[in-house]
Amino acid sequence: MNEMLLYSALAIFAYMVLVFLWATLIKDNSIVDIGWGMGFLVVAAVGLIIMPLPQPFHYVLAAMVGIWGIRLSGYIFGRHRNVGEDYRYAQWRKEWGKYVVPRAFFQIFMLQGMFMYVIALPIMIAMGNSETGLSWVSYIGIALWLIGFLFEAVGDWQKSKFKSDPANEGKIMQSGLWRYTRHPNYFGEALLWWGIFVFVLPAGYWYVSIISPIILTFLLTKVSGVAMLEKKYKGNKAFEDYARRTSAFIPWFPKE
Repeated sequence: MNEMLLYSALAIFAYMVLVFLWATLIKDNSIVDIGWGMGFLVVAAVGLIIMPLPQPFHYVLAAMVGIWGIRLSGYIFGRHRNVGEDYRYAQWRKEWGKYVVPRAFFQIFMLQGMFMYVIALPIMIAMGNSETGLSWVSYIGIALWLIGFLFEAVGDWQKSKFKSDPANEGKIMQSGLWRYTRHPNYFGEALLWWGIFVFVLPAGYWYVSIISPIILTFLLTKVSGVAMLEKKYKGNKAFEDYARRTSAFIPWFPKE
């Protein structure tokens, strides 16, 4: 497993440097969000490459990570195309001035690389155990991953369809999965990573793997994702009315 941890660290560092160079070239640091999902696929690929004889367990894990990562990166790329640098990164670019390149390297790309490494721990642990096989626990993990993936993918699709209609400009999305949770996409992402954690339990070191979904859930609910959007809509009467009726994160029936 030590070999997997080391090679994953090197792969993530190299990958984030490449994304940083691309971002610097086109002057758009928000492409780091496009690269996020694909970075985990890099870790899974490293595991399959260095493992002498991967088992079905490892291919299933790589498929779960790959399907999630490719879909997420593709979705963000489609949303980002022809829009320009995201307002958060544009604001940092303005604040950092002439130091934008070194600060972006460490405070955006290397920082996200560190989080990527921590969240990818279950992948590394599983790929570092060449004898692990599928078990009933793994199938529970697959089920959780599938539910989470559907929440994230369907939630994003519903939101994109809603926003593409000019008649909805300035309105708050409140239908579909968004009727049961204000953030179905973020709930789905957290749930699918809990599913990955459960899936890799047969590989051992659960007390290390569990760091991944805990950190991810904390980041989504308290740092970025939910916290950032809730702050953005603070003071919006329509959103506050919606918030009073609708669960913030875990899906539940709306209050009438």
